Amino acid sequence: MQSTPQNITPSTLLFVVPEEEWRNLHATLEQIIDLITRRNADDSSSEWIESETARKLLGISPKTWQNYRDQRLIPFSQIGRKIYVNRADLDTFLRKHRIASRK
Repeated sequence: MQSTPQNITPSTLLFVVPEEEWRNLHATLEQIIDLITRRNADDSSSEWIESETARKLLGISPKTWQNYRDQRLIPFSQIGRKIYVNRADLDTFLRKHRIASRK
């Protein structure tokens, strides 16, 4: 365990790092943040959920859900009798129907 002098608290310690190393570290951290941000965006946009789950997330009845599909308000995919909805499309739908708060 590393000790610090008694009159110096850890919050007052300063480190000297060569400028080039600092710039490299900063650039690397920015790349990591960018990768994580893109990965999170990719994960949510590629998630497909079943029709019943989508309906429950929206809190609507089966009839309303059927009307939304009939009117093509939310894009969906159908394989046989199974219907799937892309999570990003649900998020877009919710954003389009968002009612802002009064100021």
